[in-house]
Amino acid sequence: MPRIRQRKPNTDPPKSDAKPLIDIPEEEQWRLINESGVLHKINSNQRPSESADSEYSLMDEILDTNMIIIPFCSILLLMDILIHNQYGRHASFKELFDSMSSRGPILALFIFYIHRHKRSRSIQLFLFILSCAAGARLMYLIALGSWLVNMRQCPPLATIWIYTALELDLVPTVISLTVTASFVWWKGLQRYLFS
Repeated sequence: MPRIRQRKPNTDPPKSDAKPLIDIPEEEQWRLINESGVLHKINSNQRPSESADSEYSLMDEILDTNMIIIPFCSILLLMDILIHNQYGRHASFKELFDSMSSRGPILALFIFYIHRHKRSRSIQLFLFILSCAAGARLMYLIALGSWLVNMRQCPPLATIWIYTALELDLVPTVISLTVTASFVWWKGLQRYLFS
């Protein structure tokens, strides 16, 4: 019976100076890759992850906004409690709940929209004007307003004024505070506010 010899596997390392079977120039290689459409398939496979990133950024944006909405709703509630106590009235739970259920959602929508677009120049201008108006109105009401008007208008005005100072850039914030201080000086309200 004849013997069958088995070949030994080639364990020699490949030679580095071995030439490829076909020598194709680099330009021709890129032309073949572009015509085959392999790169387009890879790009189309990456598009769903880009949409996932945009969805994640929206969720991230909502969570970031909630980190601002919760403290400012708390500030609104605190201002409401403080203004009631300032005039010797104690707000019941029902009164506080009613005011927060009507003011809270409006404040949340306002904060979400403003926080989302706060880098826009038009939003910065709007926040500057709102800061000047809210600060001046708040100082006027504290000095000369009746107690009933103060109880209704001062908590939202104070909350909006603090929020605009937070979202504005530093220079417009300082200018708006200077405008409010100038309004207080011009109207002579300092004798009512600081006495």
